[in-house]
Amino acid sequence: MIESIPDRNEILAFAVQLGKDAGLLVKEARQNDELDVGYKDQIELVTSADIAADELICSSLKAKYPGHFILSEESSPGSAESEILEGPTWIIDPIDGTVNFAYNQPQVAISIAFSFGGVVEVGIVHCPFLGETFSAIREGGAYLNGEKIKTKCCEELELALVATGFPYQRESRPEVVERLSRILSNCRDIRRCGAAAIDICWVGMGRIDAYYETVQAWDLAAGCLVAREAGARVGHLSSVPEGVFSDLWGKDLVVASPAIYDDLCDVLIG
Repeated sequence: MIESIPDRNEILAFAVQLGKDAGLLVKEARQNDELDVGYKDQIELVTSADIAADELICSSLKAKYPGHFILSEESSPGSAESEILEGPTWIIDPIDGTVNFAYNQPQVAISIAFSFGGVVEVGIVHCPFLGETFSAIREGGAYLNGEKIKTKCCEELELALVATGFPYQRESRPEVVERLSRILSNCRDIRRCGAAAIDICWVGMGRIDAYYETVQAWDLAAGCLVAREAGARVGHLSSVPEGVFSDLWGKDLVVASPAIYDDLCDVLIG
């Protein structure tokens, strides 16, 4: 049992390089038109590049940190029990924005986070087609390509540019559309990037003012650390269940410039 946090700077450097290596693989797969497309649960798109990037990341992690647990969208999506995640854990999304990737759009990210005791300590979000790498260490600030970033100060929800996403399950969409309608009546405009990790990081650097959606741990872990360290407020519309780590809970996630956070939540709750 590992009882202390490994060196976080070492973890960060390794995660950044790993993200860039996976990003190179993903770019080459697109350039060489080497994509086999399939579906998870008969609805959610997955490509051969997702699997290859996952294998590259997970095999590298197992070789360097054999005692660490890995929670990955592609290879271990059902292993999110809190007791498992109490130790040193890597939370991986090998391609966030798979649909964008398959449709030759640039909003694609490799998301890698490291947590200990359920608290995310290190996070990187690498965007290979945008040439951008977001990174953060808890209580150490947030960075884009090595330059410190800060959340934009938006004072009024009516002036806010808000991002969100939509579920693959069509039966869940009526409630989402109802919530979206309320937001549209109370903000400047809506954006839909198609990659949660990028949306969250963009709140951190001020490209958007707020983001809300229900997502999974691998979608949010790295990005939320970046956003929080950049000055954004991160929370949930509903209570986090007892025994669940808040840093890894994705239901009703809200990330926003602090001044508009409460007003945004009020509108979303209705």
